[in-house]
Amino acid sequence: MKITRFLFPVLVLSFMSSIALGQEDLRWIDFPDPAFEVNGLYWFRENKPDLFRFPKRAENLIPKAVWSLAKDPSGGRIRFKSDCTALGIRLEYPRLSDMRNMHAFGQSGVDLYIDGVYGQTAVHQKETTVEHIYFPNAFPGKREYVLYLPIYNGVSVKAIGVNPDAVLEKPRPFALPKPVVFYGTSITQGGCASRSGMSYSAILCRKLNLDFVNLGFSGNGKGEKEVAELVAEIDAACFVLDFMANNKTAASVSEVYEPFLRILRAKHPDTPIIAITLTYVSGDHPLSDRGAELDAMRDVIRAVVAKKITEGDKNLMLVEGHDLLGPECADGLVDGTHPNDLGFQVIADHLAPTLAQVLKLPQPK
Repeated sequence: MKITRFLFPVLVLSFMSSIALGQEDLRWIDFPDPAFEVNGLYWFRENKPDLFRFPKRAENLIPKAVWSLAKDPSGGRIRFKSDCTALGIRLEYPRLSDMRNMHAFGQSGVDLYIDGVYGQTAVHQKETTVEHIYFPNAFPGKREYVLYLPIYNGVSVKAIGVNPDAVLEKPRPFALPKPVVFYGTSITQGGCASRSGMSYSAILCRKLNLDFVNLGFSGNGKGEKEVAELVAEIDAACFVLDFMANNKTAASVSEVYEPFLRILRAKHPDTPIIAITLTYVSGDHPLSDRGAELDAMRDVIRAVVAKKITEGDKNLMLVEGHDLLGPECADGLVDGTHPNDLGFQVIADHLAPTLAQVLKLPQPK
């Protein structure tokens, strides 16, 4: 890393190499440890130290591809407050980054946010074992730290290092005690954000100070009954259903969408549910031959939601994907389907007022 100085609103950190003159020796704290709060991984107490998005007991109950993707801790965060003047992390990856449409920082990086502001990313280079020093000599002061775990790669956090006299405290509470749960596809998982803190769920929930659980599964957000039952285990503030594209036809969407809602409602009769149709993709362009099928799939979701509302579901809401990311923001796509950082920011900005309204929170500025 050749950047030597990074400015924050109230903080200047010196991003020097780990052998910088005067660097304090770090006190390495094995992870997990009560000093560090883990958020976004609902079954962490059951799974620890593994950072999986579904419980280990589900391995043989759900499709193999879903279980494999559940080992990617997208949306997982490690939070703490500290007066530390040095911070490092030790990581071990099962594999190196290999995606053609996603930067290694987005696939495998661990983002550091300080008082809500992005600081730096730890990521592997040529080895799967990493010891990364975020900063060795910071100005004194108590600050909130959040480490966003990888979107598209597994990781094992071995230890977090701070200067020997650092004090660690609990982070500030969220606006609500329960998380917002996002279920969906690769877009939900965070493809193709440039960093782990840039999925739309991460941006959105930073904006509203909400905890969240990311259950997006690349190519495999298909709404299976077994998956719906796991999602329903979560005591959520709100469920956001962002799955459609992984079902290839309107008939396949119709087969799973209403049963998925029914399973959620059986356990959560009053919890708000936001159903989102697919955001703009290149298949919607007039020159594509996919437009009619995509519209038919959206129509299935519209019809199911309308039916449920007519039947008396007062806590179900439809949000049109094109209202979140429409053709006017086609530059917000990486490969014709997956948003880039611009696309995810636009989605988060457009969804934030609706989510705030549903959860009775102040409107974001």
